[in-house]
Amino acid sequence: MIDKTVASMADAMAGIQDGSIILLGGFGAVGQPDTLLDGLIEHGARNLTIVANNAGAHRVGLARLMEMRRVGRIVCSFPRSSSSVIFEELYRAGEIELEIVPQGTLSERIRAAGAGIGGFYTPTAVGTKLADGKEMREIDGRMMVLETALHGDVALLEAWQADRWGNLTYNKSGRNFNPVMAMAAKTTIVQAHHIVKLGQLDPEHIITPGIFVDRIYPLNGAAA
Repeated sequence: MIDKTVASMADAMAGIQDGSIILLGGFGAVGQPDTLLDGLIEHGARNLTIVANNAGAHRVGLARLMEMRRVGRIVCSFPRSSSSVIFEELYRAGEIELEIVPQGTLSERIRAAGAGIGGFYTPTAVGTKLADGKEMREIDGRMMVLETALHGDVALLEAWQADRWGNLTYNKSGRNFNPVMAMAAKTTIVQAHHIVKLGQLDPEHIITPGIFVDRIYPLNGAAA
């Protein structure tokens, strides 16, 4: 019987190694797997590369992970905000590396990894410092920059509903980066608000098929 739900946070985090590339779902606080982030902090993995939309806020979740000096590098679109105090401190002190990627390019690089595509050409970032050192070519009269696929060792995601096979639905804007990240990691770990019985999810409403999911941590502590 296939049952991808895990009984404990330790089971959810098992095997995450130092130096891993972590794909972190969410758009700011929306759709971000905060419970799994707390589990990652407890797990203790270090020298992580985090791929996310932003660089954390205040001193919780991702920001807390950085404050504990567990993150060596971050790849994101929006590293600075009024509440990104931890990232600011670390970056100014030279304690964290930063790669800025335009948001659409970030999403497409992750999607390319999941689709088995090595890279793609885009006009985004042409003529800016973000294109420095990257391959360029002219296509249909426009200069394009080559962007490579962005793979993860682990994806930490949030879903609204999941069944024991790992089929997922999302709640409105909580969908954001979660579906593409589910496809682009070697191991995909999901915190789910609701665990439902097999057959209860309308197939037309399933956004992420269970084939892309490895572990499910029920937020309510119980499976259907």
